[in-house]
Amino acid sequence: MTRHDTRTFNVPRTTGAWPAARVNEARAVIADVAHHSDHLIRLACNVLVTHSESDTERRDARALLFVIDARRPLRQRHVERFEPEAGQ
Repeated sequence: MTRHDTRTFNVPRTTGAWPAARVNEARAVIADVAHHSDHLIRLACNVLVTHSESDTERRDARALLFVIDARRPLRQRHVERFEPEAGQ
């Protein structure tokens, strides 16, 4: 974590700086998609779908989520979809 990251990490969510910093980090992950794990890419896409101000960016993030999910083996998707939640 850089010095800048530690300062923005402690900023309360209500200030508006927290979502802006996370959206910028998500954009950085998406920009360098070849060097990040599918899990991190999925997380970045979810941030952009939820917090992006641009309809185009939200649509592109949803499309990338679709591609990432399609890359997983069918068996793994099936197990994750039908596996009972813990504690039920």
